[in-house]
Amino acid sequence: MSKKIDKVKKDKRVVVISGAHKGADGKVLEVQTKLNRVIIENVNLRKKHERKTQENPDGAIIEREMPIHISNVMLEDRRKKRPNILAQQSAG
Repeated sequence: MSKKIDKVKKDKRVVVISGAHKGADGKVLEVQTKLNRVIIENVNLRKKHERKTQENPDGAIIEREMPIHISNVMLEDRRKKRPNILAQQSAG
């Protein structure tokens, strides 16, 4: 397991540093340690089709957050509102 995944925890603020959502920031909703992925609030949204059920008789198309690889995120510095470069350097 990487050292970076030890630092990124639920409810911490992170910034996406590479990929299609570069520059987006948000709160970590879930950390998937075995897959080395994180789910970030309002980042990497995908549309999912829900089947008709008794609770939802019409069905629906909902947007859900999908996981991003841990190497594509960096902890956010709360005071400066930017990626925390020092935390990144000490991890590797």
